Formats: sequence, structure tokens, C-alpha cells
Amino acid sequence: MTRSSMTRLQIVPTEPVAAREAEDSAVYLSEALDEINQGAGFLDRLSLDEANMLRRAATAIEVDAGESIFMQGDVHNGIFLIEQGRVRVFYAGPGGREITLAYWTPGHFIGGPEVFGGGVHMWSALATQKTRLAYLSAPRLRQLAASVPAVALALIDGLVSKGKCYSALVQMLGTRSVTERLAQLLVILASVEGKEAGSRLVVDRRITHDQLAAIVGSTRQWVTTTLSRFQERGIIRIQRGQIVILEPDKLPLQV
Repeated sequence: MTRSSMTRLQIVPTEPVAAREAEDSAVYLSEALDEINQGAGFLDRLSLDEANMLRRAATAIEVDAGESIFMQGDVHNGIFLIEQGRVRVFYAGPGGREITLAYWTPGHFIGGPEVFGGGVHMWSALATQKTRLAYLSAPRLRQLAASVPAVALALIDGLVSKGKCYSALVQMLGTRSVTERLAQLLVILASVEGKEAGSRLVVDRRITHDQLAAIVGSTRQWVTTTLSRFQERGIIRIQRGQIVILEPDKLPLQV
């Protein structure tokens, strides 16, 4: 972790690992809805004693909404396990334009792929709400992986999940039009964060048009216009605080 990052993060006392409670799902572009939150089971392979050993080796950190956890170009010094909150991971191009790679939630770790240190971060991580993290330095993580086989296997599982996530993102960006990507994103949000209303799905509009645009690789104006077009065609209904998907099974096919 960089010196600049340490000035933004508040170190808090460590606590034993408790059983992971149901939380919001991760969100990123993918064809496979059933795999969206697969990486949240990072600690599931560990026994309670092993998980608490890992936690005792970590530094507990609290980050306020809007604060940076690490920046693109920072040196890799370890990983961060999300215990509470929500983290946006994004890449910024040379011109400053950003694309959101994923929103990660409790149970996931961030800071790969060079989990044992070296190299630099290829993207940035920002807390979107008050977030609690367990920071494991690269030397301590290497020591744990060498001495506790379950930790090494958990790391492999976590890196596999990350690899599948970013492969899915590349496939979506390369094979789907931006309109199709927005349609699929609505289906994802409805599946992982929405609620059923008969045969319809309701997406609470906690996510802004700017945030939707950063995920699908477009602009806020384009997202607003396209959502209006979806509504005119009877695919969705936009109402205060919600987007109602009228026919969820048809949305990806009708655009």
C-alpha cells in the first residue's frame, strides 16, 4: 500500500472473522448471471481457525464513501478483503475517460492479480459507501499461502473468479453493441439487486445514469436517451426511484 493511500485510510482494531452474511452482489458485465457473485466465497474454503488466523495477520481499515483505496499506477503491496461496504474498480484512459470494471461487495478481495507484490495496479479502487477492509500485506500473504494450504487454494479460487469476470467483460465489450450491453446490465441489476413484482422485475435506481454509462462504455446522455427509447417500446417503465422491466426474458433480445 502506498504512503498516499495510508493517509486516506483509517486503521481500526482487528476483530475475529464472523460467518459471512448475505450482502449485495457484485455487479459487472457478464453473460453468466449465476457466476456474478462467485468470488464472494473467498474465505469459504477456510476453517474458522484458519480464517481467524488470516484476519489476525491483516490490518483492519475503514474507508469513507468517495475515498480511494488504491490508484492506477500504485505499486502492488498486498490485497484488501472487503468485509463491509462496496468498492468500484475502474480504469482511466490517457484522456481521463473512465470505464467501470466492477462493483465489488463483501466477501470479495481486491488488489490482484499480483497478490504477492511487485508491479503496479492496472486500475483504481474507490469506496462508494463507508467500507471496512482487511488489508493483507504481500509478505504476510505469501507466508500464509506457504504455510496454510487452504489459504493458497483460496487465493487460486479468488484469482480464477477475477479472471472469469474480466474475461466476461472483454467478451461483452467485443461482441455486444452498447445497446445490448445496457440491456444486459439491466437484466443483471434486476437479477442481483432487484425484486420481483409478478412477472416483472423492479430495479431500484440507486445507480445513476452516469454509473450505468461507465459500466457499458458510453455517456450519460446516451444512456438517458436509450432508456427513454426502451420505455417507448414497452420494454421497461421508468418511474420515480425505479426501473420496471416489463418482460425480463425478452429484454436482451428485443434491442
